[in-house]
Amino acid sequence: MPAGPARFVGFDKAMIGGYGQDDRICVFTALEALLEAEATGRSMAVIFWDKEEIGSDGASGAASRFMQYCVEDLTRAWEKDVPPSHVLLETRALSADVSAALDPDYQDVHEKQNAALLGYGPVFSKFTGSRGKYGASEADAEFFGALRGLFNGKGIAWQTAELGKVDLGGGGTVAQYMANRNIDTIDAGVPVLSMHSPFETVGKLDCYMNYLGCKAVYNA
Repeated sequence: MPAGPARFVGFDKAMIGGYGQDDRICVFTALEALLEAEATGRSMAVIFWDKEEIGSDGASGAASRFMQYCVEDLTRAWEKDVPPSHVLLETRALSADVSAALDPDYQDVHEKQNAALLGYGPVFSKFTGSRGKYGASEADAEFFGALRGLFNGKGIAWQTAELGKVDLGGGGTVAQYMANRNIDTIDAGVPVLSMHSPFETVGKLDCYMNYLGCKAVYNA
């Protein structure tokens, strides 16, 4: 584990460098937004999953039934006449995970016209996966359209990207495990340079816009 603290990067301190920002940066922005969200009459939650980097296995991973069982127990306690499956069908989720930013030193592994850039806001990835779309989750157009309208209406910067060239880039998130329960889900998060390195780098603007985006979703 690198011992150095996170610190500002760049002449204008526009970036933050440090270890483990994948995926602490999305955890931080999502939790801060939830703590400051207004009461809307709807249930809101942030779930922190473990084991994402090794396949989301185990009792604390997204592939487990923990979240589903919690929803079922709460539904039976609060609304006995409502089937728990209907609650999941009415649920919408952001799979808050970082995306790979275009690295000037390794441009050949990116599809430049579909790559994320630092300083352009959080990234929506309509689909993820590796070796094409293997292990992917793909958001439906209606849900993505609603989020675009929400972000545009709030003046929140955003961008779209995929995770790299087929057979060279790619990766998975926990989105597929929520989508498998019929929850409308899309990947959204902060672009990161040098992902999985001892010194990952993110943009301040992207972090702030990700916080505003999460807050807008909670308050919608």
